[in-house]
Amino acid sequence: MACSLSATLVSNSLHLNRITSHCCLHLHPTLSLHQNLPIYSKNLPKLLTTQNHATTTPFASATAGVESPVLSDDTTSSLDSVKVFDLEGNRIPISDLWKDRKAVVAFARHFGCVLCRKRADYLASKKDIMDASGVALVLIGPGSIDQAKSFAEQSKFQGEIYADPTHSSYEALQFVSGVLTTFTPNAGLKIIQLYREGYRQDWKLSFEKDTVTRGGWKQGGIIVAGPGKNNISYLHKDKEAGDDPEIEDILKACCS
Repeated sequence: MACSLSATLVSNSLHLNRITSHCCLHLHPTLSLHQNLPIYSKNLPKLLTTQNHATTTPFASATAGVESPVLSDDTTSSLDSVKVFDLEGNRIPISDLWKDRKAVVAFARHFGCVLCRKRADYLASKKDIMDASGVALVLIGPGSIDQAKSFAEQSKFQGEIYADPTHSSYEALQFVSGVLTTFTPNAGLKIIQLYREGYRQDWKLSFEKDTVTRGGWKQGGIIVAGPGKNNISYLHKDKEAGDDPEIEDILKACCS
């Protein structure tokens, strides 16, 4: 069953909460902001059942995501087995990214995500402060090495980029997932604003099979970690798409 929502109404009231459990939103690359956006119900029941709510994690809730100075033993143990890939195809234990240094590690929703391109710029704008403090800037995305390369070419991100094809880091950190965490009023407003600023979604990457079936519905987060593989001093878990923490909180955790 299909329904539609006018994008022109989004900027006024953005009542996406009216979208019932019978439909979910797919933005099409050929639509302008003044056209109706189609909403489809395909695969929604399956997607809704894969949600992991932030309230089930051992971390204290906050207004923007979830922060904690420590990870649970179970999460730390899960991260020990996680491997990611650099742009050259080298397989690396994720904890090696911060074992011998401090790092700000951002987790993207997927490599085509317009909100994640903004997050990359948002963090890179403070890279000079991180560099001065000896802190590495890292971005991980749930996707293939080729997708990571495309993101690197398009975004010109100045930090390190890694791919997590199995999404194992996202599962270990228990990031939330689901349609209802992806299409929210706040996310809709942010997307409109980003398009006005000149940011664009990469629709080719966004509609690749693996992104649609898994990565497109998974939210990300940001950690500050190291030195030491179990030393994670800051954790922000996005409660919805585009849920960026205050940059001052990240800098306080990494560079104070």
